[in-house]
Amino acid sequence: MQATPDDALIVLDIGKTNVKLALVDATGRLLAERRRPNAILHDGPYPHHDTDGIWDWMLTTCRAYAGQARVTAIVPVTHGATAALVDDDGLVLPVLDYEAALPGLDYAALRPAYAQTYSPLLPSGLNLGRQLAWLQQQHPEAFARTRHILMYPQYWAWRLCGVAAGEVTSLGCHTDMWDPVHQDYSSLVTRMGWEPQLPPLAPAWTALGVLRPEVAQATGLAPSCEVLCGIHDSNASLLRHLGRDGATAPRTVLSTGTWLIAAAFGASLDGLREDADMLANTNALGQPVACMRFMGGREFGALAGDQPATCSFEQLEQIIARGTMALPGFADGGGPFAGRQGHIKGPPPLDVGERFALATLYCVLMTDYCLDALGARGPITVEGAFTANPWFGPLLASLRPHQALAYSDDASGTTCGGWLLRYRDATPTTQHHPKPPRSVTDLSAYRTAWRTTLPTATPHLSHAQ
Repeated sequence: MQATPDDALIVLDIGKTNVKLALVDATGRLLAERRRPNAILHDGPYPHHDTDGIWDWMLTTCRAYAGQARVTAIVPVTHGATAALVDDDGLVLPVLDYEAALPGLDYAALRPAYAQTYSPLLPSGLNLGRQLAWLQQQHPEAFARTRHILMYPQYWAWRLCGVAAGEVTSLGCHTDMWDPVHQDYSSLVTRMGWEPQLPPLAPAWTALGVLRPEVAQATGLAPSCEVLCGIHDSNASLLRHLGRDGATAPRTVLSTGTWLIAAAFGASLDGLREDADMLANTNALGQPVACMRFMGGREFGALAGDQPATCSFEQLEQIIARGTMALPGFADGGGPFAGRQGHIKGPPPLDVGERFALATLYCVLMTDYCLDALGARGPITVEGAFTANPWFGPLLASLRPHQALAYSDDASGTTCGGWLLRYRDATPTTQHHPKPPRSVTDLSAYRTAWRTTLPTATPHLSHAQ
C-alpha cells in the first residue's frame, strides 16, 4: 500500500511475556506504545491465555490511540505454537498455553517424520499438533463444535473483523502440521481430520475486512479501519530482509525476546538435526528458512535476576578470568540442550553486575553455537529485546569477525514487520554496527573452554574462519 502522510496503523504484538500495542505512522515512526504482561490463567480446565483481558485492554488502548491519529489498519503479530478453536460465537475452549503439560497422549505415534516437516519433537505443547491432538482427545465434544482452527494472529484478526483465514508463518512454526518444502499441510492434518476446520490461506499482508461495527464503536476507530491477516512474530522480524520476490543473499537474522531465534537465509535444510532443535520455519512468502533457537530471554532472566542492571567491561573480564561459566539450560522449553539442568561452573557471580555479565556471555555463546550449527553465512542483524544489551552485539561480533553484525535501530523487529505488512514498498529504519570499546581478553579461549564443557559432544561444529 502506498503511504500517505496523515494515516497510521496499530500493531497488536503478543509476545509470550508481554503484550504491546504500538501506534505507528505511515513513515514508520512510533507515535505511542503501551504494554501489559501476558498472563497465564489457571482457573479453567488447563493453563490458558487471558484472551478476554487482552481484548478489553486492547479496546481501551485503541480508544486512546483513536484520538492521536487517523488509524487505517490493525495488524496482529503473535508468538507461535498457539491456536484458537472457535465457533460462530467465539472460543469453544480456552486458548491453551504451550508450556502446559499434556499427559495421556501418545503423540509420537501420530506425528509425521522430521524429514517431512523439519519440525523437531518438542516438550509440553511447543508442537501445536500435540496441543490439538490432546484437546481433541480430552475435550471431544467441544472440539467437535469447532468451526475454525485459527492460528493465534488470525484469531485476533477474526475477532476484530469476523473473517477466518489461515497463514503460513504460524502454520510453519514447529507445528508438525506443515510441509515446508512443498508448502502444504502435512500428513498429520489428514490423519487427524482437521483440514475442514482450517480456513483458507491468505498472505500475511491481506486486508481480510474492516472492523466489526461493535469493535469500531468500542474503540472509536473508523468503521473503514482494515484488519490485516497477521503474522508470526519472528517472521515479522524477517520481513525487512526479504525482497518482493523472496530473493536474498546469504544472511542471518537474530530475532530476540523470550526466544532467541536464528534464521539463516541461504543455509541448507539438509544440515538440520532434530535432536538439536533445528527446524525449518516458513517465511511470509512461503519459503522455508533454516532456523535454530533457544529461550534466550527466559534464560537471561534466570541468570541475571529480575533487578534492572548492566555490567562494566571489567566485570565481563572478571567472569572470564575466573573461568565462571553458565552451562545450559535454564528454561524448560526447547533448544539444543532441552531437558538438561543448567548450572554454573566455577566461582559464582559476586553481585548483580556480574550476574548480568554471566547472563550476557551465556547468551552470546549459545547464539554463536547456533550460528555455527546452522552454517550461517553473510551479515548478521540483531532484532528485538537484545538490542538494548550494550554488550551482546559487540561480544558476538568479536567472536564472528567474518560476519558483519548490525543492530536494528528499532527496538522491536516485530513492530517494524507489522508496519511493513501495510507498507510493503517502504524503507524501514536504518541499522548501526555496535563495536566494543576494546578487545575482551581471552574471549575466544573462554568460548573453547565453554564448548568442551557442554553436556553433549559437538563434533559437528567447526568455527568458520
